[in-house]
Amino acid sequence: MGVRETVAWIGQWGIFTRRDMGARQALRWLGQWGPFGARTVAYGACSLALGPLTADRRASLWAMRRWSESSLTGLGIRVEPSGLEHVPAHGGFVYAANHQSQLDILVLGAALPGDFKWAAKRQLMHVPFLGWHLRLAGHVPVDRQSGPAAAARTTAAFERTLRQGKPLLVFPEGTRSADGELRPFKNGGFVAAVRAGAPIVPVVVDGTFDLMPKGAVDAASSRSTVRVVRVRLGPAVRAATGPDERARAEDLRDRTRGAMLALLGDLRGRRSAPARPLGSSGVPARASGASASDGE
Repeated sequence: MGVRETVAWIGQWGIFTRRDMGARQALRWLGQWGPFGARTVAYGACSLALGPLTADRRASLWAMRRWSESSLTGLGIRVEPSGLEHVPAHGGFVYAANHQSQLDILVLGAALPGDFKWAAKRQLMHVPFLGWHLRLAGHVPVDRQSGPAAAARTTAAFERTLRQGKPLLVFPEGTRSADGELRPFKNGGFVAAVRAGAPIVPVVVDGTFDLMPKGAVDAASSRSTVRVVRVRLGPAVRAATGPDERARAEDLRDRTRGAMLALLGDLRGRRSAPARPLGSSGVPARASGASASDGE
C-alpha cells in the first residue's frame, strides 16, 4: 500500500530529478538526505510503536519533535524562535506560516510549541513511516485538487481539528514561494477559523529560502553561507464580528497577511546580510481562487 505515492514523493527529490548533477553534488545530496531518510524511518517507527501506548499520542509528538531537531542538527542549521509568548495557552487556534522551502517542515516542527496538527498533502499519508505517523498522530490530510467539493472537505477537516481544541498549522500560500516573497493566500484556514471562533497566530520563517529554495537539490546548493533560520510569531489575530462569513474570512486573511508582511520586514531589517525587498504588491483585495488547499 502506498507504493505509487512513495515513488512519486521520492521522485521529487533532487538526485532523481536532476540529470546535470556531478559526482560531488550527488555525494553531498546522499550525505544530507541519506541520514534524513534513516531518521525518518527510526522516529516514524518510534511513533508507531509507542504512540498508541501513551495518552493523547504524546510519544508521537515527541518523535516528531526529535525528528525535526535531529534533522536540523544533521544539516547544520540553527533555529532562533521569538514571539512564543503570543501562543494561546488553551483551545484551538491556527498557526498561519509562510512557506519558503522544504526545510520549513523541520524548522516549524522544532520551533513551534504545542501538539499542533499539520495540514499535509493527502499523498504524504501513504508514504511509509512518514505517512503512517501523520495518520496516527491525527494530522489533517489536504486535497490539493481544485473544485468546491475538495475545498469544502478540507475546510471541514480544519474546523473539526479546531473545535477539538487542537492547534492547526497551515501554509495559506498553498505551496512554496518561488522567490522567497509572500504569495497571495488561500481562504480555507481562515474560513475554518471564523466558523470555529479560533484566532490566527501569524508565523514567519526567514532563512530557509537562502539555504534551499524551490528547485534546489540540497541544503547547500545556494550561495548563502548563513546557517541560521529565524522564526517569529506575532500577536493573535481574531475575526471581526458580523453576519457575512465570507467577508469576515477575507478580512481575517488580509489582516493576517499584513501582520506577516510586517513581521518579515522586521526580521529582514535586522539581518546582517542584505535582504531582498518585500515588493510593492501589498495585501491583495482578493486571494487567487477560493481553494482551501493550505498544505504542502
